[in-house]
Amino acid sequence: MKVPAVSPERIPLKDGRGRVLAQDIACLVEVPRFDNSAMDGYAVRSQDLKGASPEAPVILSNCGVVPAGASGDLCVEEGQCVRIFTGSVLPGGADGVIMQENVKVEGDRVFCLDEVKPFENVRLRGEDLRKGDLLLRSGTELSSGGMSLLASQGVCDLLVSRKPVIGILATGSELVEPGTRDLEMGEIFESNRILIRNLILDAGGEAKKFPIVPDDSDATRRALEVAFDECDAVITSGGASVGELDYVKDAFEAMGGELGFWKVSMKPGKPFIFGRHQQGLLFGLPGNPLSAMVTFLVLVRPALRKWLGVEAMELPSIQGRLGAGLSNKGNRRHFMRVCFSKEGKVVLAGMQASHGMSSMGGADGLVDIPPGASLQAGDEVRVYLIR
Repeated sequence: MKVPAVSPERIPLKDGRGRVLAQDIACLVEVPRFDNSAMDGYAVRSQDLKGASPEAPVILSNCGVVPAGASGDLCVEEGQCVRIFTGSVLPGGADGVIMQENVKVEGDRVFCLDEVKPFENVRLRGEDLRKGDLLLRSGTELSSGGMSLLASQGVCDLLVSRKPVIGILATGSELVEPGTRDLEMGEIFESNRILIRNLILDAGGEAKKFPIVPDDSDATRRALEVAFDECDAVITSGGASVGELDYVKDAFEAMGGELGFWKVSMKPGKPFIFGRHQQGLLFGLPGNPLSAMVTFLVLVRPALRKWLGVEAMELPSIQGRLGAGLSNKGNRRHFMRVCFSKEGKVVLAGMQASHGMSSMGGADGLVDIPPGASLQAGDEVRVYLIR
């Protein structure tokens, strides 16, 4: 499935959380920027404290103070020390810091009760990062920690992948907008657009919701045309199967769309549509909410992540052990919804039929069961995490 490139844009660092870098970023400022103290204490010459102990303290003369943020232009000579704090510049001549817990002070005299090894309690310049070191690679999704790292380098703005705008269409004359009126017999509240919107946002895209589309060929085509005019891609739910009122595929082709493939060998989610319209993409999901969720996670999410330039496209996963056996008697891959029990075992999250919704709210992940496979309690499985 080939996806078009997304042009980059420059944004302020404060807006970067969750955005995907479109450039490598190298170290601009060494970390630490200067030799500094890792403790509150006294900067010393380590050789002066050889043999120091509570029974035989070494007495040094305090010749000054270097607060954090000061230049630290003092120099420690034989028999001297300097009061210092965490983050303070290490004065010249000093090669270690004795913790304040290991000294007693009487006026300007500092009684050192322990030895200090060379560069003990000292953070050396550049020991963490040196200029030119790679900080973050293009394709990295920014976390709070990553943003803090960039701020520590004085970075104010970033070149990131533009978030693709994904239109969401729900089709079906039986659908009613929640909160607008009571349901009549044969009707259901529409719930796929809020599901798909949140999945798009989780994947890193922007979501745009359009009105419910009735089961009508012309209405479906017009809705698709409007959505493609305003969005980089369109996701539909419903109307993707083989029924007489399933119009998405035909309406898409009628407006000039090029069908890539239709139907996939997976459960739930067999009636899945993929196509192209000019530079835009169509992802046609089944109407059952469970099927829509699984097909998005398995098929649509990796495409959006690739579109953004993210290196890790698959759902994060962990290994787990089954608390009970699982079997797939069918001829399609079955993505079963599972959760973790109190004992940490992998168990089914609820009803697994494609129309079932009970497994959606409590599911922690998906387990991919191959056709004809039977797994036993205690078998190790890979769980693709969905929350």
